[in-house]
Amino acid sequence: MKNWFICLLLLSLFAPANAQRVYYSEPDKNDARNTNFEIIGKIDGNILIYKSLREQYAISVYDMEMKEKERVKLNFLPERIINADFIAYPSFSYMFYQYQRRNIVYSMAAKINAVGKIMGEPIVMDTTSVNFWASNKMYNVVFSEDKQQIVLFKISTRNEKVHVVTTALFNKDMELQEKRTLGVPMPDRNDYLTEFAVDNEGNVVFARAIRSPQSENIHKLYLLVKKRGADKLVENELNLNGIFLDDIKVKVDNYNKKYLLSSLYTKTRSGNIDGIYTAIWDATASNFKAVAMLAFNDGLRNDAKGENSMRTAFNNFFINNIIVRKDGGFLITSESFYSTGRAGAFNRMDYLYGSPFMRASDYYMFSPYSFSYPWWRWNNGLNQSVRYYAQNVAVFSFDSSARNAWTNVVNKTQYDDETDAFIGYQMVNTGDQLHFLFNQQEKRLQLLSSQSISPSGEINRSPTLRNLDKGYDFMPRYGKQVGSRQIIFPCLYRNYLCFARLDL
Repeated sequence: MKNWFICLLLLSLFAPANAQRVYYSEPDKNDARNTNFEIIGKIDGNILIYKSLREQYAISVYDMEMKEKERVKLNFLPERIINADFIAYPSFSYMFYQYQRRNIVYSMAAKINAVGKIMGEPIVMDTTSVNFWASNKMYNVVFSEDKQQIVLFKISTRNEKVHVVTTALFNKDMELQEKRTLGVPMPDRNDYLTEFAVDNEGNVVFARAIRSPQSENIHKLYLLVKKRGADKLVENELNLNGIFLDDIKVKVDNYNKKYLLSSLYTKTRSGNIDGIYTAIWDATASNFKAVAMLAFNDGLRNDAKGENSMRTAFNNFFINNIIVRKDGGFLITSESFYSTGRAGAFNRMDYLYGSPFMRASDYYMFSPYSFSYPWWRWNNGLNQSVRYYAQNVAVFSFDSSARNAWTNVVNKTQYDDETDAFIGYQMVNTGDQLHFLFNQQEKRLQLLSSQSISPSGEINRSPTLRNLDKGYDFMPRYGKQVGSRQIIFPCLYRNYLCFARLDL
């Protein structure tokens, strides 16, 4: 018995520690609840977080225990910037921002080191002459999976029949590789362009969708590819087989050199959601490898419906993520998200092009719907009562030919009044499984919970996470994974914005 005790003691001392741990930052009076922020990432052992409030801009540098080491004011920025985006590398990050001076809008890049300070001088990426005051961002930045290709682009819609897309390709060192201005024919007044993506070779991919005049549904879809070095777009029509699509998601599979397009679909205009549509474009062969439609059966509808009927089970669902696998297969996650209030219901039919998580209109110059700083939505002071809901998450697994392998549903019930900051989920990929982290209401407290799904589709429902301090309310869907099992979450403590590092 003595020998067994010694062995157990030694194992406990030398076994790897994989217990869940949480580290919190201290509340700071400078970080009010309406502070805009972006979690930049982990850089040389520091956690960098960008913050802005009332045109004051700074980067907070935290150690791995979330103790603030320094708050660096970004004095190189002009008095007012239109937006800020970031790309993090192991030893530095890029900050992309825009501002207007007189009638010129500048798109800029600044290199930030691991202690939040600028390296060298800001770089002018592009400029645009305008005859108005630009309150919304004009330029957008997308980057490849390996972060070696950075594309700056803008879209001009002054000519309704031909939208002008300008792209500028930069490498990791912010050296301009090429700049192209391309006309995209938009023959129908209901045409619009979807989200953009860039692959590891610098090729840009997006889609042109045509909505039905009688509804918001898409009845025609074209894949557009702008190859690196090319002076024109290659356009390819997808076969929709008489169905109507919702919001289009585009994903690059760099390992297999493919582009994925996916959307929920209906069989009739403005009808109930009937299934999910997927198409696979082979970038090497320049053709569609597969086009498939998965109709939702009664079993899946029953699992996903929540408070809806079987017929309307998926009407409030929106696609959040597409995760590609090395074998050519992929997973799609879709969440139920809607709101109700005295001003009327807020559901899929109220969004301009579908999803509340990324609107195609975010890309358009001169659009009144363009993206500003909605990291989360606070409705206090609007004199109307709004309740937000985020319900079940449906997970679909497909093989390399877009055949459905399995489906499952992560069950959750979330709602909140006046804000959607604390509902929704954060997905963490640990390699062996996908973790879904979200708040669950227990005795008037929002407690962070976890469910995970295995590669074979089995769901493990874990209890509420341990070691959570009372008083910290997590905002899961605004978190960011910074390591194989590390996530940084924003949270609220007594109306102050704080941050927490969670190790799974």
